[in-house]
Amino acid sequence: MSSLPLAVRDSNTMLRRNLLHAWRYPSGTLNLLLTPIMMLLLLVYIFGDVMSAGIGGGGADRSDYIAYIVPGLLLMTVGSTVIGAAVSVCVDMTQGLTARFRTMAIYRGSLLVGHVVGGVLQCVMSVVLVGAVGVAMGFRSTDATALEWIAAFGLITLFALALTWIAVGMGAASPNPEAAGNMAMPLILLPLISSAFIPAGTMPGWFQPIAEYQPFTPAIETLRGLLLGTEIGANGWITVVWCVGLSALGYRWSTAQFNRDPK
Repeated sequence: MSSLPLAVRDSNTMLRRNLLHAWRYPSGTLNLLLTPIMMLLLLVYIFGDVMSAGIGGGGADRSDYIAYIVPGLLLMTVGSTVIGAAVSVCVDMTQGLTARFRTMAIYRGSLLVGHVVGGVLQCVMSVVLVGAVGVAMGFRSTDATALEWIAAFGLITLFALALTWIAVGMGAASPNPEAAGNMAMPLILLPLISSAFIPAGTMPGWFQPIAEYQPFTPAIETLRGLLLGTEIGANGWITVVWCVGLSALGYRWSTAQFNRDPK
């Protein structure tokens, strides 16, 4: 069998393995989903009236704030879900499974590909679930066209791919699953210091560069533009550059860690 069909076959096998594991042990993914869902409930029903004063020149109400934060929470969901990929990779690397696969006649990169594709699929399903909660709470995107919805889905998928590769690299570099989870925590914390909950322009001047020059803010503003019709500007291209750069970095990091000699 030639190398390409072998790689596809083995990667598909590893993908099925990861999805079956996630299906049989769903508690890990559900626990990671609690953070964005609880943030959505807390910010809308507890602090919604206060937080809405920070958008729209102070004239927004709770329904406007729901529309504002849901795109940010969707990408925060991606950041929280990929932590599961970091932990799963670390488990395989530290509990002997990877060493066993090295002795078998399989495509070497299939284990990583299975983790990445499985992680992206879990991210997309998690985003759909959080989005359904947002819709139940009143989020609407009546002005978005079918093409804009397709572009929004593509953006979420591309962003999930980039963060999953980074998470896989973190997991492969970690000495144990606990360290992998801790190393991936910035993927949850970065949305908290982005424009997910309030506009970056309303933050203190010294803090605004932190919010602006990171991957989540341009991705969130692009998603808002697609779903709500706000101005996207250069955020779309910046998001694509971030995603491509993070994917390349995560791929090189993951493969370097995976191919290193076992200790």
